[in-house]
Amino acid sequence: MHRYRNPVRLIIIGALVVCGCFFAPHLMWGQSLTGPDPALQRTFIIVDDGRFHSLDPHTSSMASDAQLFTGLYEGLFSYHPYTLEPVYALAENYKISRDRKKWTFTIRSGATYSDGTPITAEEFRRSWLRLLAPETNAPFASLLDCIVGAKEYRKGQGSADGVAITAKDLTLTVRLTEPCEHLNRILCNAAFSAVPEKSGVYSGPFVLTGISASQVTLTKNFLYWDQQNVHIPGISYRLSDAYDENTFGFNVGDSHWVAGALYMNQVYDTSTIQLSAAFATEYLFFQAQHEPFDDPAVRNAILLATPWDELRGSAYYPCDSLVLPLTGYPTVIGVADTDVEEGRDLLIAAGYNPEDITLTYCANDTNYSRIQAEMLKANWEKLGITVVLEYENPYTYYDAVHTGKADMYSYSWIGDFADPMAFLELFRGDSTLNDSGWASAEYDRLLSEGATISSVTERFKVLARAEQLLLDSGEILPIEHSVKVNYVDREEIGGWFDNAMDIHPMKYFYFKQKTSSVPNLVLAR
Repeated sequence: MHRYRNPVRLIIIGALVVCGCFFAPHLMWGQSLTGPDPALQRTFIIVDDGRFHSLDPHTSSMASDAQLFTGLYEGLFSYHPYTLEPVYALAENYKISRDRKKWTFTIRSGATYSDGTPITAEEFRRSWLRLLAPETNAPFASLLDCIVGAKEYRKGQGSADGVAITAKDLTLTVRLTEPCEHLNRILCNAAFSAVPEKSGVYSGPFVLTGISASQVTLTKNFLYWDQQNVHIPGISYRLSDAYDENTFGFNVGDSHWVAGALYMNQVYDTSTIQLSAAFATEYLFFQAQHEPFDDPAVRNAILLATPWDELRGSAYYPCDSLVLPLTGYPTVIGVADTDVEEGRDLLIAAGYNPEDITLTYCANDTNYSRIQAEMLKANWEKLGITVVLEYENPYTYYDAVHTGKADMYSYSWIGDFADPMAFLELFRGDSTLNDSGWASAEYDRLLSEGATISSVTERFKVLARAEQLLLDSGEILPIEHSVKVNYVDREEIGGWFDNAMDIHPMKYFYFKQKTSSVPNLVLAR
């Protein structure tokens, strides 16, 4: 999923734990063997930021859309709500050939879309080909480059018939150019769901029954293959940036989960504040195709003029590298040195007159980003270069990033699966997620090599070498591993778990009887 998160500055400290196990989807922690009490189940109300949601999982990369997609669409696998490990969804089982270059999936018998149309292997083939089609311009399409013919087709250099995805009844087969050990993790992303041709039809546990600028309404899909284990009748998304209103509504019980604007210090029941680190990183990056920022010497000179202590000073999880380390991931040498004179000498030694260089930096139009940008401008100009600042509305900021008109952008990225490739893919030369234009044949080679290694330890060593190459190039300015905050009463809400990707599959939500209560201070006044 990854998806971009709305640029809200969160003040939290936490720790990331990524573990792995599988579970029976119908039995959740805190749920009795007989299931949730039907009398308690009602519409689940979510308050999210006030941006309009995309309904196309092929073209969206926003984190908030990815959350909505967990209700509307489903693929071969979905995320375990706690560990984020792949669990079977529309796939009943799968097998991998001895050479690890052919994956065969069996689709669940009897699975249908919300209109009763059968979900067959051909539905997945058609959906994935639509994702890969050049005209779709899908951000996650390059994650299927491991399939024979996929890269050529998405780049307009091949045909759909040349993509090695075959379908027969309920059997879907893909042939790979090289082994891809983490393919099942990739396929948890909503972009690889069964997406029907007809609008208003869905493959997930809910269907869309209403949408406006302020609200999205979902209703239970009674034709969903696992509908007997979907306990709530529907979900109401309220889209609002009104801090006062959202805070009051949560305190009086008018909403069950607030993922957006809310005043933390005014929440009466502090046990409902869910704070943790995310599998995410905030960083700045250069448009590496813009002169003179295509030169590593220029980029590294600007890194040397960056006041890292001040830039990362307010971060609770400051970082000097891109990938938040998973267990077993080697330590890389991060970006941390500040020496303006050395930076200026580097520019001159590379043949540049600093006064001839103009850097245009584009940031979110928020108070936090403006303060950060002004601080960076003041320090970078000590090199003798000129820095021009531009600001974009937070809700359209990432559209501006995709245009690549500025020389540098700020960025936040949440990994779509618990693997370093969730971040390293952003800088692969042919990746559809690569907004920077940076490319390195050696970097790409290391990523390809890493994808073929079954040993996690050895694989991580190769991927860490790739990250080191990226950092040494001066392409990115890492700031912090992001943190997140949600507001949900877990004594009343079951099936919602804190996890590193901040993705919460909605099929598991249910209401339970609270064992304790906090006085409603608002109504008591």
